[in-house]
Amino acid sequence: MPSYTAPPFDPELDAALGLVARAVPSTITPEMIPLMRQMPADPTLDDQVAAVGAVHEERTIPGHDGAEIVVSIYRRPGQETAGPGIYHIHGGGMVIGNRFSGVQAFLPYVASHGAVIVSVEYRLAPEFPDPVPVEDCYAGLVWTAENAAELGIDPARIVVGGASAGGGLSAGVTLLARDRQGPALRASLLIYPMLDDRNDTVSSHQFQGIGVWDRTSNFTGWNALLGDRRGTGDVSIYAAPARAEDLSGLPPTFIDVGSAEVFRDECVAYASNIWAVGGNAELHVWPGGFHGFDGFAPQAQVSLAMVDTRNRWLTRMLEA
Repeated sequence: MPSYTAPPFDPELDAALGLVARAVPSTITPEMIPLMRQMPADPTLDDQVAAVGAVHEERTIPGHDGAEIVVSIYRRPGQETAGPGIYHIHGGGMVIGNRFSGVQAFLPYVASHGAVIVSVEYRLAPEFPDPVPVEDCYAGLVWTAENAAELGIDPARIVVGGASAGGGLSAGVTLLARDRQGPALRASLLIYPMLDDRNDTVSSHQFQGIGVWDRTSNFTGWNALLGDRRGTGDVSIYAAPARAEDLSGLPPTFIDVGSAEVFRDECVAYASNIWAVGGNAELHVWPGGFHGFDGFAPQAQVSLAMVDTRNRWLTRMLEA
């Protein structure tokens, strides 16, 4: 097996990694999943919701195969004019996290654009393996589109997005919407998405025991989702969108990723495959960035640049 040298971390981010490692180890193994699920929720979320003039409502809706799932809705009280819809899918490697994880990044759009955010509580692997997670997410998108008028959403301006596993699931949901002639999406926002179960790119070999979400962690997430099917020919494009051979007919897609993380090469390849069929994709590879660095070290210069670039793109999509 060839030897792979990892690119360096950004100096500011490298300094932050010591603190990050105390909360999130580089390597996550299956036996660690129950403990990781006990990580506390953001205690400031309610205050952030109030600060943008939003209210939080929960609905129980149909998920995959008739099961019930929950969505959280954030919007202005008594909103009369339809605004854009942001359909949010949380991250967590397919095995951890909940609908409150990562939604904070989109709350300012409630105040600035009258956006309505719908965040879905899809069921997690390994208890609920593929296709349950992506089908739950798709069911939530269909419900959102079908109830757009009541929710105060302009159906022509629905963006689906999420980070990490949520980015991969967002890509899968986008492909499902295309192939099933489902809801028309304004755009697809893939934040360092988890796209390829094969885990065999150069970048997937470069990060073992360093950074955040290393090669072994990636095996943990994909094995939980797919079991013995991982890495075989029996994996759908909706579970692992990197396997899609035809990426035509997709809405405008934004992808960002760090240069110093496992997902780098699969993200670059996904954007390239959209361009290859004449599609619209915007790709940013942030030098020295480890996985999720904008959340773990938000004041670093590269983090500020990443978030600003992403928000400028999302603003263009919501205003178009």
